[in-house]
Amino acid sequence: MAEDNITKIELKQAYGLTVMARGNSNHWVVMDGPEKFNGHSAATRPMELLLMGLAGCTSQDVISILDKMHVKYKDYKLEITAERAPNHPKVYTKIHLTYMIWGDVPEDKFKTAIELSETKYCSASAMLRKAAEVTTEYKIFRD
Repeated sequence: MAEDNITKIELKQAYGLTVMARGNSNHWVVMDGPEKFNGHSAATRPMELLLMGLAGCTSQDVISILDKMHVKYKDYKLEITAERAPNHPKVYTKIHLTYMIWGDVPEDKFKTAIELSETKYCSASAMLRKAAEVTTEYKIFRD
């Protein structure tokens, strides 16, 4: 297996449920749990980070594809809402992504960029689709 196909994660406990982890990029990320489980509510929850990873993965795809298409826009945003199973393990069962872009953006190009991310490029999306119902929508806000 090639070295670039291997991800290594190191995690250290800071205090109680507060932990820090880093991967191949060597950037530390802090995570914490809720106070009711002896956490400090001082950082992002691990399951939130999972969705943030999805948001980053697909958004970087969409932005890159739009750039290659020479699509000009003023702003871009993605919102994710997700539902979890009521019992342990409380996996995500439904994930909904709303892609938003501002400017005179051709709808077909925005839609194509999203579809390419969903079907070809975004590893996080491909992985999560195996466990949850993932739906999407997009909105274009014109001047």
